[in-house]
Amino acid sequence: MKKVFLTTVIALTGFFAANAQQEISKNAIGLRFGSNGGIGYEISYQRALKKNNRLEIDLGWRDDNYYNAVKLAGVYQWYWNIDGGFNWYAGVGGGLSSWNFDNNYKSDSGSTLFVAGQIGIEYNFDIPLQISLDLRPELYLNNNDYRDSFGPDIALGLRYKF
Repeated sequence: MKKVFLTTVIALTGFFAANAQQEISKNAIGLRFGSNGGIGYEISYQRALKKNNRLEIDLGWRDDNYYNAVKLAGVYQWYWNIDGGFNWYAGVGGGLSSWNFDNNYKSDSGSTLFVAGQIGIEYNFDIPLQISLDLRPELYLNNNDYRDSFGPDIALGLRYKF
């Protein structure tokens, strides 16, 4: 009976240790390479708030032949461990952007507010490097000529963890 009890305790301990969540890094900073109306780049900062929550703040710019834009986004994220350094996350947030459009026929500029959701996966290497792939659909609150009311922002992120 003692052997069965000891074997059960060891098995349960191993099961819970294998399923324990990996701690997220306190800070991470890097680049987020996205695609929402053109190739864009964002400086991305993540800050852990609680054990399974963090805040991501991104300052980005988009540049094309006829337009350029600057965007500030903030997303509150929930974080779940899949296995080892492999994780997934989801969040909600919003931001604002300013844009300028100019071609031979028309010139316009403006700003817009947006709300956003985010879902993604990430891998945390043993070295202080994190790589992520996420989708951040954005819903623009004011109607403008720069873009439609909806923009799906898909991005690859590379961040240094500290």
